[in-house]
Amino acid sequence: MPRIALATYDPGAEPSADTDLPVLVRALTAAGAEAEARYWDDPDADWGGYDLVVIRSTWDYSWRAGEFAAWVERVGALTRIANPAPVVRWNTDKRYLGELAAAGVPTVPTRYIAPGEPADLPAGHEYVVKPTSGAGARYAARYTPAEHDTALRQLARMHAEGLTAMVQPYVRGIDVSGERALQFIGGRLLHASRKGAVLTPGTPYDADKWAHPDLRPWRPTDAELAVAERALAAVPGGSGLLYARVDLVDGEDGEPLLMELELVEPNWFLWLHPDSLPRVTEAILATAVPG
Repeated sequence: MPRIALATYDPGAEPSADTDLPVLVRALTAAGAEAEARYWDDPDADWGGYDLVVIRSTWDYSWRAGEFAAWVERVGALTRIANPAPVVRWNTDKRYLGELAAAGVPTVPTRYIAPGEPADLPAGHEYVVKPTSGAGARYAARYTPAEHDTALRQLARMHAEGLTAMVQPYVRGIDVSGERALQFIGGRLLHASRKGAVLTPGTPYDADKWAHPDLRPWRPTDAELAVAERALAAVPGGSGLLYARVDLVDGEDGEPLLMELELVEPNWFLWLHPDSLPRVTEAILATAVPG
């Protein structure tokens, strides 16, 4: 009987936002595993006692990036972890987008502004500012050139906290065709979803945002699948991925572009795609007990 831990976050007094977690624990248990959810920062957790630790909803990690990175390395040295520690380390810093673009993956153009560097912001088009280490639209905002001073204040706040900013043109296709999330398990397409625009004009960067508005099932196009597969093929050490989520938007020419590649703790949206649960369960069990 394999022992499997699903790593999550401590919600404190609030209910957990990961509604898929208890469903997945029950499915793994019914399939013959000894499965449980554990807070990733639980000091009493014996991570080496598990056959597999699956990073699921460690959704506070971007606030504690250094601590989380050390935890991933520690667990990866004790037992099998998914996704693998080197992949997680690479994916927690969104400067990976530059590497994927250099590898020929169609990607939303991205510039980076580290603390101490000039605040060179676009003057001729709408744009987005967000941190290279972030999740759930944390510290993300959409600006017009007329909002230059407000964007500068965001940059100053981020730099004061040691965060590097990434600047991208606002891809207007999001307002028309939304953002598509293609989920992969064991290297194969699992399911896909579409959501509406997250960043509405005038929303402060430090405001709480709903990261998945108007979420619904989606049938990916051949072009979307091609971009997703190119992105996954370009991941260093990507042959060992248990799961991946590829977020795509339409560029000015209508062709899909990579917005983000989520290899750390993507929401799988199993509540929206319940038929995917057996495949996810099977893939986790196969990773825990390799044949």
